[in-house]
Amino acid sequence: MDKIDSKLLRLLQEDASRTNAELAAEVGLSPSSCLRRIRRLHQTGVIDRIVAVLNPAKAGRTMKAIITVELERHGEQFVRRFLDMAAKEPAVIQAYSVSGETDALLMLRLKDMDELDALTERLFKEESNVARYYTAFVIRTGKETTEIPLG
Repeated sequence: MDKIDSKLLRLLQEDASRTNAELAAEVGLSPSSCLRRIRRLHQTGVIDRIVAVLNPAKAGRTMKAIITVELERHGEQFVRRFLDMAAKEPAVIQAYSVSGETDALLMLRLKDMDELDALTERLFKEESNVARYYTAFVIRTGKETTEIPLG
């Protein structure tokens, strides 16, 4: 990956709806060269996918919650089973196995408290292997991005 690839990736992360001609002009390439580079970045997996980033409030998901989870039984199979279960929940936008005092961390985008209540009933029932969970509600966002920093 060279400086032109990095610049293309930064531009795409800012706004992937730019046309190939616009991208080519910004990085100083012909449109065909630019398109070849972008295709190569896709084929090599540097670009995983291109998505639309929605405004959560306009999509009806005004609540953001972070839940830390402690499991009763530890080990890869138990963590994997819990993460697989969490991944099936539409309100769970990120799910991680983490180090430290807790075993998993979930980021949620919710419509309301009723949705949270129903989700916790499904995810944290007795057979789910969850010992404890703690919920924090986001009051203010200081930074939220999908951009990956590049060299």
